[in-house]
Parts: sequence; C-alpha cells; structure tokens
Amino acid sequence: DLEVAESGGGSVEAGGSLLLSCQASGHTASAYSMGWFRQAPGKEREGVAIIDGYGKPNVADSVKGRFTISKDRAKNIVTLEMNSLKPEDTAIYYCGATYGGSWPGLHPERYKWWGQGTQVTVSS
Repeated sequence: DLEVAESGGGSVEAGGSLLLSCQASGHTASAYSMGWFRQAPGKEREGVAIIDGYGKPNVADSVKGRFTISKDRAKNIVTLEMNSLKPEDTAIYYCGATYGGSWPGLHPERYKWWGQGTQVTVSS
C-alpha cells in the first residue's frame, strides 16, 4: 500500500505563484503514478498534473504552460509549481497515488490513495 502526505497551498492574488508537494510512503518500490487533482465547489474532481509510473509527466491542458510537475525519485516527492495563477484555479487540491504505469493518467477514479486536500485560493 501507499500513503501520501501533502504540504503547501494557501492564498495568493491572480498572477501569483504557489508550490504544492506530496510525499509517498509505504511500498514505493513498485511503479506508481502520483500527482495532483483539484475539486472546485459544485464541480467534479479533475486531474491537474501527474507523474506516471514510467516517470513521464502528464499535465492538463487547462494548466499547461503555467504549472510544472516534477519528482524527486530518491525521496518519493512530487512537486507542483503553480505560476500565473488565475481565480479559476481556486479549489481544494488533492494528492493522489496508485500503482500502475501510464494507464491511470489524469483520471481521478483510477487512483486509490488520497491525501486530505489543501486549499488553494486565487483572488482577482
């Protein structure tokens, strides 16, 4: 099994930047996908950016060019650097992880382990 622990988030004005980090623990020797998802009020959870089990990043079109995801393999930490933030980026951001290669992708229903979520608020 895997466990994930999130850190980061907060409030920022539009155009600002924030950093989110997520560390996996447990049986990390097997290939796993891990990354960030978000859920705004009244909306379904959506994939933002993940690093798949092969180490390849997958970033949603809505944040491409503004958000960058990276992974420290030695520490099992995935970091999401969010730049040029917009009010529509406001949501609770969740770290998700699951075993697998590329198949889980940005589909939240394919992820098994979740963090508690961290609020990101972007004011206009």
